Amino acid sequence: MKTIALLPARLASARLPEKMLADLCGKPLIVRTWEAVVATGLFHEVLIVTDHSRILEAAQAHGAQVCLSRPDHPSGSDRLAEVVAARPDVDVVVNVQGDEPFTSKQSLSALLACFNDPLVQVASACCRLETWSDYQNPNVVKVVKDVQGDALYFSRAPIPFDRDQVMDTAAEQPQGLAFTAWQHLGLYAYRREALLRFTSLPPAPIELTEKLEQLRLLHHGMRIRMAEVTEKAVGVDTAADLEKARALFTSRAGK
Repeated sequence: MKTIALLPARLASARLPEKMLADLCGKPLIVRTWEAVVATGLFHEVLIVTDHSRILEAAQAHGAQVCLSRPDHPSGSDRLAEVVAARPDVDVVVNVQGDEPFTSKQSLSALLACFNDPLVQVASACCRLETWSDYQNPNVVKVVKDVQGDALYFSRAPIPFDRDQVMDTAAEQPQGLAFTAWQHLGLYAYRREALLRFTSLPPAPIELTEKLEQLRLLHHGMRIRMAEVTEKAVGVDTAADLEKARALFTSRAGK
């Protein structure tokens, strides 16, 4: 099975301008992410897919594999589909967020293990939710799974809704959860044909309401196998996140 990792990398970004080119201890953020994924040794190829020549040139300057896509793609998934459409030799493609330089081998291995089941067409990752504040936070996406580990639904709302705990704690917030809830993580893997089908489908009403692209898959009857992982990726969305990433990178480099 030929497995590749693709890292979509747009130049434009809202909260941290041109964050893919932000310096992370001597190299651009996107290059650090590429290096981390290559270091796992899990993939036949790791490729940055970008919409801008500046990222292309920066990646090439540091020896990273990179290609230029069309600039008009509505999402990272569409950007990856452009690459995969021209690669009939690929069996499974993993979408790694370019702003997550600490993506772990454990998480990627768990994701790839889902494809040991020949029925699995799409896989993603989740971890246990531990705090009430994360459970209530709309920026923390939740997922509910069935007995096989396939996603039943994703939402920004607190799901599953535990009526007893919510009603009992209306006056004050508990520290932890008295039930099991899962946080969805932004790692995806697809069989080649599944990615091409996904990006050919029209957006679903629930996708547009929740602003969650993965709901398009469920709406059109495509199942998503969820890999349970223990590590959350450290993403870089703001200047504060970048400073934290620099501190973490420095501490790890010193060990």
